[in-house]
Amino acid sequence: MSKVHPRMKRELKTVEYMIAIYCRDHCHVNEKLCRECRELLEYSRFRLKNCPFQENKTTCGNCPIHCYKPKMREKVREVMRYSGPRMIRHHPLLAIGHMLGGVRKEPGPKKQKQAGEPSSDT
Repeated sequence: MSKVHPRMKRELKTVEYMIAIYCRDHCHVNEKLCRECRELLEYSRFRLKNCPFQENKTTCGNCPIHCYKPKMREKVREVMRYSGPRMIRHHPLLAIGHMLGGVRKEPGPKKQKQAGEPSSDT
């Protein structure tokens, strides 16, 4: 199993908190996340895990590759538009890290695929 880069761990933690803030304020369920928000989180985890740029990535909004399906991409945009401004109050270090990641306009070189590695076109 490959080691996960700290940048990717931070990206995952950021999206987890953003979805949690959105769900808490919009979905009004008693459980931790509603079904729709859990599905979005699982999809986002999968996309981050399979990002070809990994630790060299920019924020997804600045990425030249749009790997989210259109419906999921629109939902994550909605979540981020709502949660982004609230992250500075709830999780300031993650918010600052995400903002700094957005400064990078182009991702670094693509991660090299190893022989036999499946495609990430899902």
